[in-house]
Amino acid sequence: MGCLNRGGNREANLALYLIAVGRMAWHGPTHAYVERRTKEGKSKAEIIRCLKRHIARELYGILVSRPPLDEP
Repeated sequence: MGCLNRGGNREANLALYLIAVGRMAWHGPTHAYVERRTKEGKSKAEIIRCLKRHIARELYGILVSRPPLDEP
């Protein structure tokens, strides 16, 4: 198990970034969210940061709701 550090996990961060950018381009509700936040004066970087946080929470909920693979 890797140790946590203030720098975070670069691979996980990249995966969240790619999901966020993909959703911004192809996912209707995310596209509407980006337009709304842009009108509120948020920068693209701030919007992506919020999307990554939302996606991480969504994925965490999915992961903890499933039993571990090594259990029968």
